[in-house]
Amino acid sequence: MEGERDMSRTKVHVIPHTHWDREWYFTTSRSKVYLVKHVKEVLDALENGDGFKYYLLDAQGSLLDDYTRWCPEDEERIRRLVSDKRLMTGPWYTQTDQLVISGESMVRNLYYGMETAQKYGHAMKVGYVPDAFGQSAQMPQIYQEFGIRHFLFWRGVADNTNPKTEFLWKGSDGSQVFAVQMPFGYYYGGNIPEEAGELEAYLDSQIGALEEKASTRHVYFPNGFDQAPIRLNLPELIRTFNELDPEREYVMNEPERFLEEIEKDSNDLPVLEGELMEAKHMRIHKSIFSTRADLKQQNNEIEHLIVNTLEPVLSISHALGHEYPHYIVKDIWKLLFENAAHDSIGGCNSDTTNRDVAFRYKQARDIAENVLELHKRLIASKIKQEETFAFTIFNTLPYPRKGVTEIDAYLPEGSFVIRDTNGQQLLYTITEKVEQTDYVLGQHIDLNPSKKVYLPERVFRAKLLVELQEVPAMGYTQIIFDFSATGDTTVERSNGKHIENEFYSIAVQENGALSITDKISGRVYSDQMVFEENGDDGDSYNYSPPERDLTVSSLGADVETITSKSTVSEELSLRIKLKVPYDLNERSAAGTSAELPLQASVSLRKGERLIRFSVDVDNRVLSHRLRVLFDTGIASKLSIADQPFGVIARPTTLEEVKVWEREQWTEKPITIEAMQSYVALNDGSHGVAVMTEGVREYEVIGHEHDTIALTLFRTFGYMGKENLLYRPGRASGEKIVETPDAQLLGELTFTFALHVHESGFDEAGIAQAAKEYLTPLSSYQLSDFLNGRLIFAFRDEERIFEQNYSLLSFSKDSNVILSAFKKAEHSDGYIVRVFNPYLEKNATAHITYSESAHYELVSLDERSKGETLVSSDTEGAQLPELQHCKLLTVLVTPELN
Repeated sequence: MEGERDMSRTKVHVIPHTHWDREWYFTTSRSKVYLVKHVKEVLDALENGDGFKYYLLDAQGSLLDDYTRWCPEDEERIRRLVSDKRLMTGPWYTQTDQLVISGESMVRNLYYGMETAQKYGHAMKVGYVPDAFGQSAQMPQIYQEFGIRHFLFWRGVADNTNPKTEFLWKGSDGSQVFAVQMPFGYYYGGNIPEEAGELEAYLDSQIGALEEKASTRHVYFPNGFDQAPIRLNLPELIRTFNELDPEREYVMNEPERFLEEIEKDSNDLPVLEGELMEAKHMRIHKSIFSTRADLKQQNNEIEHLIVNTLEPVLSISHALGHEYPHYIVKDIWKLLFENAAHDSIGGCNSDTTNRDVAFRYKQARDIAENVLELHKRLIASKIKQEETFAFTIFNTLPYPRKGVTEIDAYLPEGSFVIRDTNGQQLLYTITEKVEQTDYVLGQHIDLNPSKKVYLPERVFRAKLLVELQEVPAMGYTQIIFDFSATGDTTVERSNGKHIENEFYSIAVQENGALSITDKISGRVYSDQMVFEENGDDGDSYNYSPPERDLTVSSLGADVETITSKSTVSEELSLRIKLKVPYDLNERSAAGTSAELPLQASVSLRKGERLIRFSVDVDNRVLSHRLRVLFDTGIASKLSIADQPFGVIARPTTLEEVKVWEREQWTEKPITIEAMQSYVALNDGSHGVAVMTEGVREYEVIGHEHDTIALTLFRTFGYMGKENLLYRPGRASGEKIVETPDAQLLGELTFTFALHVHESGFDEAGIAQAAKEYLTPLSSYQLSDFLNGRLIFAFRDEERIFEQNYSLLSFSKDSNVILSAFKKAEHSDGYIVRVFNPYLEKNATAHITYSESAHYELVSLDERSKGETLVSSDTEGAQLPELQHCKLLTVLVTPELN
């Protein structure tokens, strides 16, 4: 009977921990200095404290890397405690965001996080997410792929969805994890009184509230908070708890053991599906997606550069005999991980901290661009080339590509034609041309004075648009500039208002918006590319409209137009001046004393079914938001957007809006949503998609919910503010911290694209079009006159490579999206990661490596799944069919002859 009574008692698992933001209103430097003090105290307590069994170091391995960099003498102490599963770290490298960070960034964060934790002895197999602003619907699949079956979190679930703390979480692809919510936050048990009289009432209140939420006898009681010092007398306090409260059992524990225990006692749990984004009881900050648009834009551009171009080129280079720079790539990723932490990528920091974020992006971009340039050069310098002006064009997608692409070049004076390796003349136009003769030739170095080197009399730095005929899959080709012949680069410029290509005809309407005609179907889309400016009374966490707002539209604004037309592209330039309020005070009085100049470029490339946009903004006003609107004419209950490794459909209206104020939600439920690269509306027979290289935020608006609003940027003046219309009550950040940098005054540039189609969503191939848009063909110019200080001198290499090369390809009927192609971390093979991009269709692919190879299914952590794909020397391997939102990773290992 005594045992039965014990089993009926609540078991309170006291979890000593800290939540250690690496930066926030304070800088990383301050955080690291205090981390040294903190970890030393934790190590001493675990080694010497009576009954201090466990400590959770916020599940991010970067903290131990930070500590041992400055305190290497303690590394062995840490190894012992981590190996004994007493000091808990991993699986993350940093506590990443899950909504605006790319899927590959999250995967690499977990990979390097677990690698780091295992280096010290053990990686915690718990999806521990104490503070991220919402949970991606694809996380259950990602966790399972890393061998993580348990999920412990705070933000995203309210009692109207699940009144208890335990449930099964089902992701978009159907994967499930066992989930436990910290219903009142990770800091809930951070302040424990020590007076006996106060302590009894505290336990009854605090633990009682947890018991009401629990569906088992187990409750999670976290002792700690942000940058909290370790509570050295916690073992003694726990003994006191047990003496004062014999109806409950109190034990010190850590998340892995806790979750194993609670799972054994759980049954008939509810199943929650999809994104966890409810803000009833805890703030989700559901418009933080556009905070510090400049930093978000840098993150997105660098993620695309690494995954879409750098890693594939490095893999091609490795296959051709060059060393794969694993540690350099890891360092680039780790710089991004530091910026991917939920506050850092959120931009909800002090200005000085955000300057650190910006500098890390600069470092990451510089390293990535230079290692990419080096390996393109390593390849190009070994290609059999006799011509002075040969350019190597790299295709980093697994199928041949053609079409108009932009390349940079240093050119002499004079006319020329461009030919491919088949001798076919290619159409082109020069879009920019600036003389740099003294700069370029002044840096030339003759490593071998005996060798005759062509030095042009004049040198121009130029940008060209060239129509390529075919670039091999996951490989390269060359194009030759022949200055002995004359090419046509005529560009017609006028004050026209109309451009077109094979697919679209675009004209400027009287009201300044665009009319777009789909020439294939004849369908006309009016009032496109409308700029909408309004006030932002929010802070670094939330967009929130002012109580008295004024919305300014570009419809009817003064517009000047210029057209530029060539054989490969047509471009329409529009100068727009919006009269807008200078600040919130003037906005509330409906004044418009300020000007917001916009210059929009709309371009159509020959043979391309994309409309490309570039917008330059001279931002001269304060606390406002700028969006661009595309009226699709499609009344929509659902929007379609990509999410990490897949697609998601979201409602365009929320029923909770009717009750949120009455139920006192912490935030207004809004339909401002996150995407990865595109958002679309579709009625089953036709649709419109907007793709972005910048801010990954959209909203579907209009009376019929038919208009896609793409956020370009928003600005604000304080880290935190109180009593916002969209977020009542306390400030989320420090309300005294002013953020003048977040006003983004000055020149801003944004790029995006429009795709119009006469089909259902799955048939339109939007994900592939977006992937191609974000994966431009890359080029390298190898010319002796450039060899010198300009690009660092390079010795002559033996020319052994052919002018055309393909490493890996997918068959024409393949319909998956390539997420990653890179060398495996710890083997000689290559990682090929793909996913199903469709709402309803299944997807598959047939992979062919350039030589005989072994194809094996592996998990995201690159461990074998014990399944080899059937292959032959010439036929490659067929991938299993992928259902909705499924991802698949294949290790392709060349067979040694």
